[in-house]
Amino acid sequence: MTEQRNRLKRFSAIHRLWHLGLILLFMTLSVTGIAWMYFETPWGRGLANLFGGYSGTLEIHRIVGLVLLAGFTLHILYLVHRIDWSNFPRSLFGPETLVFQWIDVKGFFNHLGWIFGFNKQPRFDRWSWWEKFDYWAVWWGLIIVGVTGLMLYNPVLTSDYMPGWMLNVALWVHRIEAVLAMGHIFTIHFTVEHWRPSSFPFNAAMFDGTMDLQEAKHEHPNWVARLEAEGRLADAIVPPPPVPLRIFYFLFGYSIILLGLFLLVFAIINATLLTLF
Repeated sequence: MTEQRNRLKRFSAIHRLWHLGLILLFMTLSVTGIAWMYFETPWGRGLANLFGGYSGTLEIHRIVGLVLLAGFTLHILYLVHRIDWSNFPRSLFGPETLVFQWIDVKGFFNHLGWIFGFNKQPRFDRWSWWEKFDYWAVWWGLIIVGVTGLMLYNPVLTSDYMPGWMLNVALWVHRIEAVLAMGHIFTIHFTVEHWRPSSFPFNAAMFDGTMDLQEAKHEHPNWVARLEAEGRLADAIVPPPPVPLRIFYFLFGYSIILLGLFLLVFAIINATLLTLF
C-alpha cells in the first residue's frame, strides 16, 4: 500500500529543537517565578516546596534564566551563520525570512479589515505578520528580563556600579515583563496557535514539523503557490507522523497548555486575595 503524503514540511529539526528548549525553559521560569512572587500565599508556598522552598526556587530560577540567555546567544550565532553574507543585506528580506517588511504591515491591516468584513482574507506566504510578531516578541522580552535578571542575580555586584534604587526598578521591570510574557503566551499564543477553527484542538506543527496541505493552501496560499512555481512543492510533501508520535505530541502539548492555564487562573485568584487581605 502506498504511503499517504498529505503534509507540508514547515519546520526543520533545528527549529523544533529551539522551540522545545524554549518551552521547557520558559515554563520552568514561569513556575519558579510565580512561586517566588506568590510566596506569601499558601498556593505560592506549595509551588515553591516543589523546588525545595524559597531559596531552592530562587536558585533554580536563576540557573534556568542563565541557561535561557545562553540559548538565546547560541540562537543569535546560529542566525549569523545562516545569513547569506555574499548577498547582504538583500538576503535579510524575502518570503523565507522572519524580518518585518512592508508586506507585513499591509498584511496586518488587510487582516484587520478581513476580521471586520471589509475585504477578502489576506494571502500570506510562509510567515504571517503575527508569526513574525511572536518570534520578535521573544527577542525584546528576553532582552528586558535578561538584563534586569542579570542585575538581580548579584545585587551586591550591581550596587558597585549602580545606585541601589536601580535594583528596585530592575525588580519591577523584570516582574512586569515576565507577567506580560506569561499573559501573552497563556492566552493569545495558545488561542491563535491551537484554538482557532483551522487548528482546534491542537496544532502540532512545531512538534512534528509539518502542517496539513489543505490547511497550508488556506492559511499560506502564496507559500504553496511559490513552492509549486519553483518546482519544490512535491519534495516538500511528506507523510504524517506515526500515530503513537501524534498521541505523544498531543499529550505533551496539552500538559504544557494546562500548566499555563493553571498558573494563569490561580495567579489571578491569589492576586485578588492578596488585594483583599
